[in-house]
Amino acid sequence: MNIPLAERLRPRNLDDYLSQQHLVGPEAALRKQIKRDIIPSMIFWGPPGVGKTTLANIIATESGRPFFTLSAISSGVKDVREVIEKAKKSDGLFTTKNPILFIDEIHRFSKSQQDSLLGAVEKGWITLIGATTENPSFEVIPALLSRSQVYVLNPFSKEDLVDLLQRAMKEDEIISKKEIELKETEALLRLSGGDARKLLNIFELIVTSEEEDKVVITNKMVLHKVQQNTVLYDKTGEQHYDIISAFIKSIRGSDPNAAVYWLARMIEGGEDVKFIARRLLVLAAEDIGNANPTALILANNTFQAVSTIGFPESRIILSQCCIYLATSPKSNASYMAINEAQALVRKTGDLPVPLAIRNAPTKLMKDLGYGEDYKYAHSYKNNFAAAEFLPKEIANTTLFHPGNNQREQAQRDFLQKRWKGKYGY
Repeated sequence: MNIPLAERLRPRNLDDYLSQQHLVGPEAALRKQIKRDIIPSMIFWGPPGVGKTTLANIIATESGRPFFTLSAISSGVKDVREVIEKAKKSDGLFTTKNPILFIDEIHRFSKSQQDSLLGAVEKGWITLIGATTENPSFEVIPALLSRSQVYVLNPFSKEDLVDLLQRAMKEDEIISKKEIELKETEALLRLSGGDARKLLNIFELIVTSEEEDKVVITNKMVLHKVQQNTVLYDKTGEQHYDIISAFIKSIRGSDPNAAVYWLARMIEGGEDVKFIARRLLVLAAEDIGNANPTALILANNTFQAVSTIGFPESRIILSQCCIYLATSPKSNASYMAINEAQALVRKTGDLPVPLAIRNAPTKLMKDLGYGEDYKYAHSYKNNFAAAEFLPKEIANTTLFHPGNNQREQAQRDFLQKRWKGKYGY
């Protein structure tokens, strides 16, 4: 069997593990936990090819625990339950330590699939290690997240990647037989997008395709050897993040031409249609908001439509939506308001709800003054009655600042008429 270079070079212990010194360096907390055999359930969050799977394997090996693995792409609830049953049976058979269940791309698991892991984690039948390229705060259910430590794995630096190539040239039984001169590395690093696995695969392809024992690697030679698409786009690597960033910033900057160009780059590169539509949906609220509320409606309809239709027809719907958003008035007032409100909550803690606006479902609560003096807005002229709705400790705090556009100016006028100077309106 032809084992890929990336697999042949996979580190087997912490001392050989490249980079991530903030996690596995001599004084790093995770390394100390592993050495003390204190292995909590954990989530590894980082871009592709930075060693999430490798680190999980090393933890299992160094702690002497049974190791089970699933891929969220191809596994369902049934598979999860079967592996948990196997883990339960292995627990105590060869070791008293609970087994490790590693789930790659755990963000692709549905809520029900993630729920199926909870009982096993809580009861200690398994130690869960999940790997994800997406923010676990959004992609992992709170109950599972609260029972896991989240560790962030950083992208490899240029120096790390060059060191990896040097290691392959020196240590690999196949590559080391060649006389290799790394004259230039920019093309290799750019094509890999910071993904170590992809870098080694490209490197192996180039080296093994040369009949001569001496191989001089230059940028021109790399680009010639690698049979790449007309469009360079890696939907799991650095290009993925750079191009979606350019796409969003073009729409935010009201440039429909650039927006459609970056959209085309993603489409030609095979990007997930739902990923593009989700980003448009977020942008409609974050960067347009109440300057044009229809933007959110159109973005939501776009998401629903492309989820049903898929490529290639979805490209037309995405194009319509991104042009509409790019040419729409912009406002981040709603985005800034929730940011300020969350910061205020973190600063002031759980302030008591004013008595007048508390719910009073029982006689005791009514006797304690819950709901007393509440002014029902619809009983007053213009459906408005001035009252205090914030806790007294932060009364009159302004969190919403209407933007300088026609719709939000109308909101400002509305608030000025109602509140007559309160909140600074």
